[in-house]
Amino acid sequence: MSDRIGKILSHDAGPFWQFVKYGIIGVLSTAVQAVAFYVLAATVLKCLDPDDVAVRLLGLPATSVSATVRALRFAAATALAFAVSNVFCWLLNRAFVFRAGRYRWWTELALFLFVSATAMALATALSGFLIARCGLMTTVAVLVEVVVSFLFNFVIRKFVIFKG
Repeated sequence: MSDRIGKILSHDAGPFWQFVKYGIIGVLSTAVQAVAFYVLAATVLKCLDPDDVAVRLLGLPATSVSATVRALRFAAATALAFAVSNVFCWLLNRAFVFRAGRYRWWTELALFLFVSATAMALATALSGFLIARCGLMTTVAVLVEVVVSFLFNFVIRKFVIFKG
């Protein structure tokens, strides 16, 4: 049993388990980003409106600002939470999912962060647009961002950054 778990956790686990591990690490990284985001959104950057589901369900403090201001603050909170979660994500992906070695570690990290930043920028722009122009709830915009980022990142990380 422990040999099987060891094989699954190794880099030789095969494509199915690689994707499963990537998904699990993605969930963990998303949780790290969500916690960081909501701490910032509820305190420092105040971008949760009174109707937001996180305000209603979690009792987080809300603010009444224009949708444009809320979208800008959302982007700032996302960027800061991104930094924390991506270092966490890189470390776990390198340890359990993808083979390192295509590039030196600092180049690999820089590429990892660049690709993540590109995915985040695209997803944040889309989410910001949906908030500012369509009145989308901040928490729903976060979910849109997660899906777009996840798909973009997996493809680039698997085929460009890591050995596979």
